[in-house]
Formats: sequence, C-alpha cells, structure tokens
Amino acid sequence: MTAPVTIDDIRDAAARLAGVAHRTPVVRSRTLDDLVGAEVFIKCENLQRVGAFKFRGAYNAASRLSPEQLAKGIAAYSSGNHAQAVALAARELGSSALILIPEDTPQSKKDATAGYGAEIVTYDRYTGDRVAIGEALAAERGLALIPPYEHPHVIAGQGTAALELLEDTDSLDTLVVPVGGGGLIAGSSTAAKAVRPGIRVVGVEPAAGDDTKRSLEAGERVSIPVPRTIADGQAAEIPGELTFSINRKLVDDIALVTDDQVRDAMRFAFERLKLVIEPSGATGLAALLSGRIPVSGRVGVIISGGNVSPERFAELLAAG
Repeated sequence: MTAPVTIDDIRDAAARLAGVAHRTPVVRSRTLDDLVGAEVFIKCENLQRVGAFKFRGAYNAASRLSPEQLAKGIAAYSSGNHAQAVALAARELGSSALILIPEDTPQSKKDATAGYGAEIVTYDRYTGDRVAIGEALAAERGLALIPPYEHPHVIAGQGTAALELLEDTDSLDTLVVPVGGGGLIAGSSTAAKAVRPGIRVVGVEPAAGDDTKRSLEAGERVSIPVPRTIADGQAAEIPGELTFSINRKLVDDIALVTDDQVRDAMRFAFERLKLVIEPSGATGLAALLSGRIPVSGRVGVIISGGNVSPERFAELLAAG
C-alpha cells in the first residue's frame, strides 16, 4: 500500500513554506551535552510563527484550498497552538477562520487566536466531543475543516521541522519528539527514516496521557480518560487513526515524563538555554534530562512550542 505521507510530500510542503514559515534555529549547550551524555541538537519550534510547529501543517493544508473555499472560510478545533496556526494561515491567505477551543485553554492562547482575527467557540473538553462539534460547525457554515493532525497535508507540513533539523546537522543517531495526537512525530519519523534510515525515533508523552504508548504496545488504538496534565497540548485521549497508522511502523519507542520533570526542563531551558518553552514543548527535553531515554552519539530534540504567558510560566515553576 502507498504510504499516506511520503518524503516527497514533506519536501513539497517545505517548498510551500519557504519564505512563509521561519526556518527555526538549532541550539546547542555544552552543559546539556554533559548532563545527557550525548551531543544534543535542539530544534526551536518555540520560535516558529505563532510560537509553535503547528503553523507548518496548518499553512501547508490551507494553501491547497481552492479560491472558492478560501472565500467561504476555514474551521479547526484545537487545544491552542493549532488554533493560532489556522487563524494565522487563514489571514495570510485572505480567508477567515472559526476555531473551536476548550474552555480551559490558557487565556494567552485564546487571546492570540482572536488576535489573528479568528472567531472563537468554546466547549468543555471533559464532556464534549470536539471532532463531532467541529464537523457540525464546519458543515453548518460551509467551512473547510483542517484538523490538528488527522490530515496528510498537516502531517507533511509538520515533518518539515525534522527535515530542516536533519539538513542542518551532519547526522543524528536519535530523534526525540513530543507526542500529542501524533501529527508531529508522524511527519518527523517519515522525514527522518527517509533521510537517515538507521535513525532511532522516540516519542515523549506526559505520564498521565500515555495513549500512544499504550496503543503501540497493544498494536491498536487505545483510548484513555482525558489526561489531566500541565502539558495541555498533549492531553489526547486516543491517537489519531491516520497518525497511528504511520507511527506504529516508524516510531521505535515512547518515553513518559512526569509534570515535575517537565517543570525541571522548562526551568533548565530558561536558565541555561535562554528559551521560554511551554509544558508540551518541553517534554522531549524533560525525557533527556531525566534519563528516560538512554542516548549516545548525536541526538536531535524538537521543542514543539513556547506559548505560555509570563504568569502561567512563573506559576508552573513555583509549583515545581
């Protein structure tokens, strides 16, 4: 069977994103290398437009809509970063956006989404089905729905972050990627295994939200209760069907980190790397710092986002 997303799709997405998305920097730290016992290369998607890798997939998907569909508008559902990404992509393409967001999404993410011109509708993530609500809203208004990860163009766009990291480093032995719905790691593993077939790809989830780890171990998608974790961008109940079909073939392992380990990683990044990282963006770094992933040689880690308000950032570190 033909793969749902290929390296050619990711390279095509990279061409579309050239001059639109940032080619984010790769940061090094000798202190980090010494602590981890390997050479670590940090891909800073917290410095991407909208403050997260999500802009890559959102723009790649939205840019392929017809002029007629762009005139009608775009819909999305998201815990925050995809919301901002679709809102900005729609604005860049002269379209409009309606975004379904959980009521408990950090206010900073809601404000940023509205700031890009999107209309916001909220729901209770613990009782509502965002897919059903989002699909109903899109159908009612005739909008094109761009989901946060269950879409080949979204996955291909996300894979451009790993492609850039691999292009900007001589070689990597291991790639570490945060996992929520699975879109980032699906695109990343597709790019990584195509460019460097022997590379080891390890995903990282919050310990309270280990749906992908359980699913890979079971060989089928496993649903869990809505996770309660500070890593709100990774509070997934079940892996995506499309993303899981990719990840079960290409992802080598999943590591789990606690909220306290995430806080420690956020503090390390702020103090030593001078980077502000949101909890979901810090899980890969947390896994390395806590020894949850045994590594050697050259290791790449994707920092997926940095959307956290100063108040929330200070509150999280004070609680650790």
